[in-house]
Amino acid sequence: MIRPAVAAALLVALSACSQGGGGKSNSSDPYAGLDSEILAWRTAIEASHPACASKVEGKGCQDFQVMCKAAQDIGADEAAKGVKAKVVAAMTFAGRNPDGSTGKSGSSFANFSKTADAWTRTEAKPVNMTTCATL
Repeated sequence: MIRPAVAAALLVALSACSQGGGGKSNSSDPYAGLDSEILAWRTAIEASHPACASKVEGKGCQDFQVMCKAAQDIGADEAAKGVKAKVVAAMTFAGRNPDGSTGKSGSSFANFSKTADAWTRTEAKPVNMTTCATL
């Protein structure tokens, strides 16, 4: 029963991530700048995901929602390379039909890793949209 409480505390902590620009931050908060990286991820999804291929007024998808984000353990080898924080996240969205109506829905998963004051993003395997646990 402690696990859900720990997971909830982590999600609350992550939801308070700073809104710093450019994915860089000099804060002591290990998650500072993550929100900017998630916005960049959203832009990348809209530019490249098949569900977003049909553009209406320049936009290919709508209804973006981060379903979960959760801190990940940092291994000894990663810590030795300077990794300060790791997060997995899941995002859902809906495509748009040429007539402007809601089209095909989609989802995307990403791993974020912070080294020094910069975040990097890599594709992640699908996770449970509620808990961010690996499927």
